[in-house]
Amino acid sequence: MASIKLYLDEDVRPLLAEVLLDRGFDVVSAVRIRRLGVTDEEQLQAAINDRRTLLTHNIRDFARLHTAWAHRHEGILVSDQEPFHVMLRRVLCFLSRETPSSIRGRLCWLSQYELES
Repeated sequence: MASIKLYLDEDVRPLLAEVLLDRGFDVVSAVRIRRLGVTDEEQLQAAINDRRTLLTHNIRDFARLHTAWAHRHEGILVSDQEPFHVMLRRVLCFLSRETPSSIRGRLCWLSQYELES
């Protein structure tokens, strides 16, 4: 099964990308690749160009972009600011449940992904 490739926009802590990379996931961080200060549209276009699902805390703006770009993007995953361990747990759950084809063109809330205890 194909794995989701993630693009973390500049609002998401780059440490999350590092931990996920260490666990073997294909993740890039806008901070690490120095795509800072670009527009939300440019961030989304970068994710689209690299066929990556975008993870962001910028819910309002990316919900709007999703509506306009749904037929083009590889998925947008939105999340409130959460403690690091919560973000990591939920992203791992998301990556274990979804595939590139199941997320393509969708806007999803990271909070809906929770591993059972």
